Amino acid sequence: MTIRVLSRKDFAWVIALGNDNQIETGPLDEDRLERLVGASYLSQVAEPDLGFLITFIKGSTYDSPNFIWFVERMDNFVYVDRIVVAAHARGQGIARRFYEGLFASAQAEGYEHVVCEVNSDPPNPISDQFHAALGFTPVGQASLSNGKSVTYLSRALKD
Repeated sequence: MTIRVLSRKDFAWVIALGNDNQIETGPLDEDRLERLVGASYLSQVAEPDLGFLITFIKGSTYDSPNFIWFVERMDNFVYVDRIVVAAHARGQGIARRFYEGLFASAQAEGYEHVVCEVNSDPPNPISDQFHAALGFTPVGQASLSNGKSVTYLSRALKD
């Protein structure tokens, strides 16, 4: 498995994989993906077609209410908007490799936290356990206009 920068040649399979998991991440189409990648801090794929990661930093042009929640409360963070692994590739450490690479690059660039949210309604206990194992802790909650509830998580990056 190789992790590399997400490029336009990946759009078709990334959109399909994202939409297979839209309950957790929301719908995705070509225009939205192009805007997300263009505004992102880091967008990566695990090949061959195994998963993807899209992140943002404070100052990114992004209107997600979850991202805005962090912008209003924190400085110096990297926000994980989407991390999706194909069903057949789960349990192989792909998401962990995405996160470990992100932790290393964010820390090297002086960021203090990596943040994200996990659905609490509908619940996502596998994601809850995974993020806890990586050192994420809850920092807030919200009920969103789409009917979902989320728990906001943060992981401090230490020297």
